[in-house]
Amino acid sequence: MTRVAAIDCGTNSIRLLIADVDPETGELKDLARRMTIVRLGQDVDRTGRLAPEALERTFAACREYAAAIKEHGAEKVRFVATSASRDAENRADFVRGVLDILGVEPVVISGDQEAEFSFTGATQELRASPLRTPYLVADIGGGSTELVVGTEQVRAARSVDIGCVRMTERHLVRGGAISDPPTSAQIDAIKADIEAALDLAERTVPLTEAQTLVGLAGSVTTVAAIALGLAEYDSTAIHHTRVPIDQVREITERLLRSTHAERAAIPVMHPGRVDVIAAGALILLHLMERIGAQEVVVSEHDILDGIAFHTALDD
Repeated sequence: MTRVAAIDCGTNSIRLLIADVDPETGELKDLARRMTIVRLGQDVDRTGRLAPEALERTFAACREYAAAIKEHGAEKVRFVATSASRDAENRADFVRGVLDILGVEPVVISGDQEAEFSFTGATQELRASPLRTPYLVADIGGGSTELVVGTEQVRAARSVDIGCVRMTERHLVRGGAISDPPTSAQIDAIKADIEAALDLAERTVPLTEAQTLVGLAGSVTTVAAIALGLAEYDSTAIHHTRVPIDQVREITERLLRSTHAERAAIPVMHPGRVDVIAAGALILLHLMERIGAQEVVVSEHDILDGIAFHTALDD
């Protein structure tokens, strides 16, 4: 077993996994998992730059994670940064800050690399299951969505610029405030962006050939938690839950009709997702409708697990 620390820094959240990994079997034993909403991608779609306050929130989380990594004695550490830091003009400030705190330079990966890590993390356990292949793994993040089709290996992948934060900031923010609830015109604008992105993805990824849709990340797991009627967030209960499309549609429509206070009152709702969950659920719903999926298999194992597995394999 190799003890590794994997950090995934996305547009909305930063997450840490410390695990013992067997590189030969792929077995992964969790020692610690943490998630912090830092909204690194705050206003990046509009300004092209990482905001100073967003950087400071991220660095504060990095300091906490550095202490946990030291406590557990991880042998290898990998920090992967995704959509927001790919897009930012001042990403050198981000890289320098992370290096100073954690002693490793963040690897700003491409959308294709992000897709490969997500696919590995999501499907490693499913390969012994009776679920039909090929899989379509959909990682709905804050700034982008990764769509990956494959069986044991990635067959085709595409990263498209639709995510819960990006869609919210682009279409639902007016005068510095989020429309609450959104208007029909605003919802239609999000739907148009989603459909255009799926059109783009279908040029290279055979979305409709997939036999099993596997959904990842906070928007999907939150929808699953709502579907299960959980009194509090329970990753064990959510992992590998199968949510039918009718339930996804009902939850999405309810979220789009809700006010901030009503969404915040949902027991499983993380405070950092209250304003962006409706857009994330809408992406999931439109993807399911596009490919004719009758259900989504929800995975709590995702890009973070894929990063940990690949880190253990590296010499």
